[in-house]
Amino acid sequence: MAENSVFVGNKPVMNYVLAVLTQFNSGATEVSIKARGRAISRAVDVAEIVRKRFLPDVDVKDIKISTEQIEGEQGTANVSAIEITLAKK
Repeated sequence: MAENSVFVGNKPVMNYVLAVLTQFNSGATEVSIKARGRAISRAVDVAEIVRKRFLPDVDVKDIKISTEQIEGEQGTANVSAIEITLAKK
């Protein structure tokens, strides 16, 4: 089965919450929320809103953090990344 992932960017938090809920409602048992850089706090918000407000039977199964190197105009930059995996109990 393909991994169910939601990539968090600059859209409003509720857009991503809806995307996660849609994944769970279509039969997924786990969903990964991925983000990098400034979007990390938004990804954490998405996970907490899903757990607290919409799906109390969902838990944080795993959290992975990493650093990715990105080529930019000023050379290479290190960007933090996070992957939060939510799973049904």
